[in-house]
This record gives sequence, C-alpha cells and structure tokens, in this order.
Amino acid sequence: MNILLSFDAEEFDVPSEHHTNIPIEEQINVSSSGINIILDCLQQYQIKATFFCTVNFIKHAPDVLRRMVSDGHEIASHGVFHSQFDITHLKQARDLLEELSGQKVTGFRMPRMMPVAEKEIYNAGYVYNSSLNPTFIPGRYMHLNTPRTYFKKEGVYQIPASVTPILRFPLFWLSYHHLPASLYRRLVYGTLKHDGYFTTYFHPWEFYALNEHPEYNLPYIIRHNSGVGMEKRLTDFISYFKQKEVSFITYSEFVNRIKEKK
Repeated sequence: MNILLSFDAEEFDVPSEHHTNIPIEEQINVSSSGINIILDCLQQYQIKATFFCTVNFIKHAPDVLRRMVSDGHEIASHGVFHSQFDITHLKQARDLLEELSGQKVTGFRMPRMMPVAEKEIYNAGYVYNSSLNPTFIPGRYMHLNTPRTYFKKEGVYQIPASVTPILRFPLFWLSYHHLPASLYRRLVYGTLKHDGYFTTYFHPWEFYALNEHPEYNLPYIIRHNSGVGMEKRLTDFISYFKQKEVSFITYSEFVNRIKEKK
C-alpha cells in the first residue's frame, strides 16, 4: 500500500478570497515558512513527497526550491500564478519549472482543483493531472459521477484526491483540520486498504500560525488547527502509517508503477 503525499507550493493569496490583500513579500514569507516546517518533518521520517509549485512562488523563493530538490522531492506544476490562469501557462509553467529545478516535470495540478481539459494537459507535455476532487462540496466541487480512483483520459493519467469508498467523504486538507485526528487516520486507512493507495494534499500556509494574524481576515474553517496544530497532525499522520509499514511515494513513482503493470 502506498501514500502519495503532496503539497501545493504557492504564494499565500488566500486572504484575497476574503477581500484582503497582503504584499507579495509577505505571501512568499508565509508559504516559505510553512514549507520549511514540512521539509523538516519529511526529512525526519526520510520520506519523499510531490510539491506542486507555481512559478511565481518559486521565482520568489529560490532557496526553498533548492532545498526541495536537494532533499529528493518531486517538483510538479501548479501553474504560473495561483490566482491567474491562461491555457498558455500550462507549457510555460512546465518549461520554467524544469529550467529552475533541473528536474523533468511530468505532473500538473490546477489551482483550487478547478477543471482543465486533459487534451490541453497532454499538449503541454504532462503525463499526469491531479486536479480532481471526486466528491460534492457545496460551492466548490460537484464530481460525484467521476471515477474515485486513477484513470487515463486523452493520454493523461488522472490521479484524483482520495475520498472514502462509501459516501465519497473528502479526505483532503480541510478534513484533517476539523475531524478528530484519530478518526481522519482511520478513514484514510480504510480507504487505503480498499483502493491500495491514498492521495491527499496540503498547503504550506496551513503550517503558519494563522490565528495570530487577524488582519488576514480568514474564517475559522481555515485557521483551525493551523501552525503548530497542523505540524503535529502531519507528524502524527506520517508516524502512524510508517508504523503500519505503508510506503510514501511520489506521484511520478506511482504513475511509473501503473505503466509497469501494463
């Protein structure tokens, strides 16, 4: 059984969704601080993850990119900007991320898991796309008719975020903030045993002390268990599944294993 752990390395533009703008320097600082906490945790347990990076963030945080690469993590694309998108950004982001990281970039995730045509993903040179949350969340996602697990469409491997086999309860970042931590891990383990693998994603700004910054104007649902609380939850998550001898692999490793089965 394998867990595909991923993080969206992006500029912290969440306050703009709540009518508050903060300088780009502060956005980069918040995310950089969170990523370094994440990298410390991954290094402690000697596991590899996939970082879906925006070009805008990486250009402003070259030291963070160098550490991700030197620690052996996979760099994937999260577009050029987190709050702006154009079809031309697909190839542009891949080319720039390859140039900056020195890695071959094969994966893409659309900001906020919004839909994007597989044909365009394929034409931009990507092998896999992780832009689908196959569940129902009012005002955000309505994907109850899509496959729960990986599939191939128009030449691209689609790797959805994991949801429970029954009721398709979402097991993404927000769930781990609000469910009792032990319950979340049990739901993950049940899904993992059912599907044979599990995918989820988090953001670096979740590991920043958001409750100490009322000026960001963020709702409780986002601030809850941020900072030290989320750092502990990530550590406990990894420790729990390491004890169960579950392997942590990158998305590209997972795709390669799918190809080998054929």
